[in-house]
Amino acid sequence: MVKQSRGDQLFDIVNHILLGLVLLIVLYPLFFVVIASISDPAAVSRGEVLLFPKDINFVGYEKVFSNNDILNGYMNTIIYTVVGTLVNILMTILAAYPLSRADFRGRNLITALFVFTMFFSGGLIPTYLIVKELGMVNTMWALIIPNAVAIWNIIIMRTFFQQSIPHEVQESAQIDGCSNTKILLKIILPLSLPILAVMTLFYSVGHWNSYFSALIYMTDRGNYPLQLILREILIQSNMQDMIQTSEESLARTLMEAESIKYAVVIIANLPVLMLYPFLQRYFVKGMVIGAIKG
Repeated sequence: MVKQSRGDQLFDIVNHILLGLVLLIVLYPLFFVVIASISDPAAVSRGEVLLFPKDINFVGYEKVFSNNDILNGYMNTIIYTVVGTLVNILMTILAAYPLSRADFRGRNLITALFVFTMFFSGGLIPTYLIVKELGMVNTMWALIIPNAVAIWNIIIMRTFFQQSIPHEVQESAQIDGCSNTKILLKIILPLSLPILAVMTLFYSVGHWNSYFSALIYMTDRGNYPLQLILREILIQSNMQDMIQTSEESLARTLMEAESIKYAVVIIANLPVLMLYPFLQRYFVKGMVIGAIKG
């Protein structure tokens, strides 16, 4: 081992302290939501819950799992996320692979047209009119088809294909008689697990947290995603907070609303927190390699 100088040791100490502080700043809000979701809502409102739960109860979780709207929204969000992510990955691959091929004529022009849409779009009203004319309003496809692909993700995946997979490998496969489809399925995709993991995480988190598209295109509560239900709970809670009354029933309702709010936040974020550890091994590698060169 190389002996560190006093300056290097001091740098490591300061660095560890700063990183520890950043870690606490990032993790404490999540930790607070966890302990608040199992604490007495009155104690949370009085600011008595800081580091440990107080008067532990699971009223919020009981209310959540007995609420049909929340359970239905949860199921809808899972469906939208799974189907939407599959469509996103498929469309991104089908766009990125041809653009990564040096023998594909016109790829620079097509890339320029794709990039153009990143800066200029038709706007919300024309998009809504198109979705309406296609008969997708109040359907699952209104949340999936308009956002079927992200141009920036196409660029990242295209760059990964160009930088990480030698062109000679594809030429050898062509000499052996492989078609472009076989090259993609048998060679490119098995070697692209890091970038596929990154794209899966990006797209799935985007679908899971999305609520604005549902707010625009959904009118039937049976099709609401979980985030839209959560938004309604938060708005209703804030509106009730402005009502000045001493009725015991309303006070109890407000306390239960606080518990439900924290419980829903935990339940809504669990799938994403559970997904990340499985993709972590590919995440950094895929991001670094995919962003080497534009």
